[in-house]
Amino acid sequence: MSKTAIIYSYNTQKSKKVAEKVIAAFGEKEIEAINAEELSKDVLNKYDNFILSAPTWFDGELPNYWDEFVPDLEEMDLKKKKFAIFGLGDQKGYTENFCDAIGLLAEILEECGATIVGETSVEGYTFEASRAQRGDKFIGLPIDQENQARKTKQRVEDWVAQLKKEF
Repeated sequence: MSKTAIIYSYNTQKSKKVAEKVIAAFGEKEIEAINAEELSKDVLNKYDNFILSAPTWFDGELPNYWDEFVPDLEEMDLKKKKFAIFGLGDQKGYTENFCDAIGLLAEILEECGATIVGETSVEGYTFEASRAQRGDKFIGLPIDQENQARKTKQRVEDWVAQLKKEF
């Protein structure tokens, strides 16, 4: 398993806390944290495996820092890269677009040739629709700190164990 980068906004509280849980479960020596607001093509060229934080903003949008990087991302060939995406959302307050940012980012990455890993079951979540859902799975790991914070630690640990096999 080669070194993995985890990319999240250092300026967010909830995403940062989840990212810290991912880092702890993954092993600090095996992963390098990168601030999403400082992301560049050079960073993506440096690693083969990535864990991305994509909290859903407003009614199903990507955060500004991802929106700003998408044009650069779309110019890249990511065929030999693997990406796992976790995202925060509120399945009760935004039931029609729960964790859509995971799906939005996955679609962009796949168009660039990337492989998406880290699917999780939709079991245990209650929502109407999500762009992150494909069949009976999510294309990443949804986290609902508003309504299911007690499940976060176990979900992260299970997901990271799976990622270690897929990376």
